[in-house]
Amino acid sequence: MVDVNIGIIGGGIAGLSTAIALQKIGLSTTIFDAAPKFEPVGAGLALAANAIKGFLRLGIAEEVISKGNCLNGFHIFDANGKLINRTDSRAMSQKYGLDNFVIHRASLHQVLVAQLPQNSMRAEKKAIRADQTAKGVTVHFQDNTSATFDYVIVADGINSLLRQQLLPSSKPRYAGYTCWRGVIDNPGHQAQYASETWGRAGRVGWTPLADNKIYWFACVNSPQNNPKMKAMEAEDLQRHFHGYHSPISSLFAHTKPDQLLWHDIYDLKPIQNFAFQNILFIGDAAHATTPNMGQGACQAVEDAVVFADELQKDFDFPAAAQRFEQRRIPRTHWITRQSRFLGEVAQSSNPFFISLRNFGLRNLPNWVNEKQLEKVYSVDF
Repeated sequence: MVDVNIGIIGGGIAGLSTAIALQKIGLSTTIFDAAPKFEPVGAGLALAANAIKGFLRLGIAEEVISKGNCLNGFHIFDANGKLINRTDSRAMSQKYGLDNFVIHRASLHQVLVAQLPQNSMRAEKKAIRADQTAKGVTVHFQDNTSATFDYVIVADGINSLLRQQLLPSSKPRYAGYTCWRGVIDNPGHQAQYASETWGRAGRVGWTPLADNKIYWFACVNSPQNNPKMKAMEAEDLQRHFHGYHSPISSLFAHTKPDQLLWHDIYDLKPIQNFAFQNILFIGDAAHATTPNMGQGACQAVEDAVVFADELQKDFDFPAAAQRFEQRRIPRTHWITRQSRFLGEVAQSSNPFFISLRNFGLRNLPNWVNEKQLEKVYSVDF
């Protein structure tokens, strides 16, 4: 191992993937996470071809793929169940690599954690401030402890206090809609594709997972921090989406209270700097995006691979961080903007716009879909 002391703040997909990438080039790291244990909170997760390419570079693609489910397409329906648009993932996979792969976040997290030494991970360590000194970076934690490193990689998510310390104006930006998610036992619904249903009441998506599970989500337009939305249970969602085609009502009916997750949807307005002397921001701490393109985790994996690629050129952290920033800013800004726009289109409740949107998507030439996917999947590894 190269003798340099690197701290990683955040034990999610970005932090763990980066620790693995740096381990492959001979660098050890210490990872700090605010949670009581290194366990994920979340539900289903989409990993597109660009993420799988990243895991191939990290040498763990086979392990990740064995824990998930590969689907043959992605369909968008209207509230009555009429097809609006479809993508053939088999054709995409042949051209760009494995497309439309879904996995439970917990399963992915287990694969990532298993690649790293247990003594390199510290739980219950919420970073609240970082001071850059001649000796490096001192990170202060909520439990009144601190640790000093030569360099620090910040991967503690959209609400990162360290980013808000260095960029006070960079705060989470509400997308205009709120979301419920769940992973349930499959009550008998058969599908080989992921789907979303777009209608005036909102959007519902569902995906078959491995081990006979289903991941579903539902998005509804709402003011942020709406107590009415926070109080909604699965049966309330059933009533809200009454009239949507089968099997949507059944998904809610088979969801137990402890399987229901709720949160408002946020992203970050694109920022112009990820690198700050001996500190580098990655993942959602740098470029949180709405989930509409399924690219949040994918971009975190790309970050890990690209930064390790730059760092192994000269093992000069500040210089590598600057090169990383130059490579990643244009792409992550584009993803953030596109994803936010797609959410606005999908969440529209205007009947006239919905009719135009659905007509346009039904008649969209295949090459338009493919060109968009090519830009997403073509990464500069």
